[in-house]
Amino acid sequence: MVKFTRVLCPIDLSESSAGALVCAIALTRWYKARLTLLTVVPTFDAVQVRSGQLGDPVSFVRPVPRDEVLDALRQALDAAGGAALEATLLAEAGDPVATIVDQAVGIPADLIVMGTHGRRGFDRLLLGSVAEKVLRKAPCPILTVPPHASVAVPADVAFRRILCPMDFSPSALQALGFALDLAQQGRGAVTVLHVVEWLSEEQLRPTPQFSVVEYREHLVESAQQRLRTLIAEAKPGCATETLVVVGRAHREIAQAAVANQADLIVMGAQGRGGIGLALFGSTTQQVVRAAECPVLTVRGGLPG
Repeated sequence: MVKFTRVLCPIDLSESSAGALVCAIALTRWYKARLTLLTVVPTFDAVQVRSGQLGDPVSFVRPVPRDEVLDALRQALDAAGGAALEATLLAEAGDPVATIVDQAVGIPADLIVMGTHGRRGFDRLLLGSVAEKVLRKAPCPILTVPPHASVAVPADVAFRRILCPMDFSPSALQALGFALDLAQQGRGAVTVLHVVEWLSEEQLRPTPQFSVVEYREHLVESAQQRLRTLIAEAKPGCATETLVVVGRAHREIAQAAVANQADLIVMGAQGRGGIGLALFGSTTQQVVRAAECPVLTVRGGLPG
């Protein structure tokens, strides 16, 4: 059974991270877990600033003191409905990605909950957001929450409609176990989706030697059978349905989540090639960027 006992929630104290904090609080209560709330700043030390003119005196800029940052964390926690929680509040200086991963290892966290867009919007377009970089390195599952996700202060977790993309890789199979377990605990349902990445109708050109149309139909039927077998072997304790579509994986996943009004996507971090998130623009990364609901990313080999 999936059970999160130590939840790490990194926030940058911006409005876009408020939804992630609400989800972290809800999961902490649901699983009676321990919550660690973390914010990372560049430094707590005074910084020398020169005007650029030769001979001008050096001035010092003093960052916000650690105590004030911790007070801001406490206010954010209270505003998100977590006043009654005995959460650990941490304010650290350094590189955000390295610090988050180090804290996750040190706690050790079995879930990271974080927003997908923070203050560094322009940097995200160029180099990838902090969330995307943490996705590549984190030692545990990550729940990413988009800033536009509809999240109210909850009494409990309510993942009623879960979408689980399935490419039959080890991490996708691990993700399916998470999805089925979460749905059973929340009395929800899981849609297991497989995307056949194949040519569109406009691109199909039948030849006398080989029927592209028939082969695509074969791939769809084969995937449907594999999904039915997979669900039967899993013996789920919740409602399930299977869906096979043709198209680009990340687009079809995002569209299916909207069409099914999914309130959670659970997917593997690495595809069949095994390199997954090591490549910029992987399916997982693109889904995390485009999703309108939270995405739980799972690596293969994690305890279920």
